[in-house]
Amino acid sequence: MTVNSSKLQKKKAEEEHYSQEEVISAEVRLYSDNSQVLSDLDEVNRNLQAVNSELERFTNSADRTDYAIAVGSGILAGLLDSVFVGAFNLEEADQWGNEKVNDFVLTVAKTQGYRGAELTGAIEHLEDLFPIAADKATNEFGGGLQHHLRDFSHHPTPVGLICSILTQFTGKVYGTTKAGVFQSVQLSEDGFLLIGKTFPEKIMFGVVNWAFHLASDMAGSSGSVRNNRLGTGIPGPLVSILKELSSTPLFRKINKDGNKEFSVFISKLFNGTLLMERDENNKLIPHKFDLRTELGVARYTGRQAIPVLLNECVVRSFYSLRRLAMELGSTKLDSIQDLATLNWNRILPFRNRTVDRMLTISSMTFTVADTADAAIHAAIETGGNWVLFSGKFVARFNYVGAGRAALAIVKEISDDKKETQLLHEKVLLSDQKASLFLGQLQEFKARLEERVSNYLAEDLTEFMSGFDYMRQGLDSGNSDLVIHGNVIIQKVLGREPQFTNQEEFDTLMESDIPLTL
Repeated sequence: MTVNSSKLQKKKAEEEHYSQEEVISAEVRLYSDNSQVLSDLDEVNRNLQAVNSELERFTNSADRTDYAIAVGSGILAGLLDSVFVGAFNLEEADQWGNEKVNDFVLTVAKTQGYRGAELTGAIEHLEDLFPIAADKATNEFGGGLQHHLRDFSHHPTPVGLICSILTQFTGKVYGTTKAGVFQSVQLSEDGFLLIGKTFPEKIMFGVVNWAFHLASDMAGSSGSVRNNRLGTGIPGPLVSILKELSSTPLFRKINKDGNKEFSVFISKLFNGTLLMERDENNKLIPHKFDLRTELGVARYTGRQAIPVLLNECVVRSFYSLRRLAMELGSTKLDSIQDLATLNWNRILPFRNRTVDRMLTISSMTFTVADTADAAIHAAIETGGNWVLFSGKFVARFNYVGAGRAALAIVKEISDDKKETQLLHEKVLLSDQKASLFLGQLQEFKARLEERVSNYLAEDLTEFMSGFDYMRQGLDSGNSDLVIHGNVIIQKVLGREPQFTNQEEFDTLMESDIPLTL
């Protein structure tokens, strides 16, 4: 039988219209009479997209080639460190720092009118031109050996500058006692002669005189240099900051029992009694850890940083070049402008979990190689003497590389924590999305059942109407009524009737067209 009735067409049109309204897209954008639900779904989708984009940054996609590059770079950097950096020598650091400071003092003195070539004369020239009031309280801060450390005005730090300016306005010198407790000392009468009378003078004495006076003290006093002795010098930024922090109430609260010991430790470090070694005559030689020594240590630290930076550059460069090749291989470029279509977030070697993982491996490989190198050299140089072994080992160990490895590990832990957090957020958003989706699906089901029920009820009414016409026709002998009832039932079943009355039935019987039941 032919299934092409107007009833069926009407039903298909309704279903098509309904499906167009109720279809669930890939983005779960459901049709709904409730605009708030649709708004919630849009917000969830936006949040999910943002989380997925962020999660891509914190997902490691390194493969065996990436790991091999990281390990190889770490080993190469370790070899360079062993060959070109070598061991740290405190005496060489002192010598290099002393030479640089002496040259600096001479240069500064010449800019202020000094015409000689002797260091002693340069120091005297600067001392005469730029005296400071704090020098009048030398004895109150430990005398010639310690006052540069305990008197904050002799510190090349922001605190030192502030204390120098405060002296001009308060007539007091600020520093610490022998036990490391903060103190202020009132200036004597001759000290007040170096206090400015006006506001501009106070600022000039507190800033300009302070800066040039520190330059004169870097190489020690003129008297000590004249007697061929290594002058007291001034503490470097590191020792100065440690001394300043040790005098704060917070530090003394944390180290209630150890503040005095820490203060003594800093004093011994500065005056050289902490770092002492014997010369060829078995005589103890002190190594002062002042500004000159800090400069030498900073220079050696810079040397240690070279292989570490090289390792960093090699890993990032290989990562970037390899990802660029992969992107070019998977993207068809017709012109140079098409380079903008590449995913540069995957190519650039920054803010990326994969390159962070490679740097962690390369840094740890470098530190392992450096540790092995330091241990081997220390064992050879000490002849198996374990008493001397530790000293040789720490002198050759690369602390910059170890620090970089520590930072890489901390970054790795932070990245892992962030990835876990993003995954948790993604699960919560997915659950929220699924909940909204399920609610819309249940609404869809309820509305569909309602429409089906109404449709079936409508069909049942048509069926009963057709049977009523057929019964009336049979009771009255009216064949047209019987045929009319049949037509109604045929249409409800989705069929197209061949005749609608007695006349059409007779015509059909007389024709060659077969009767379809």
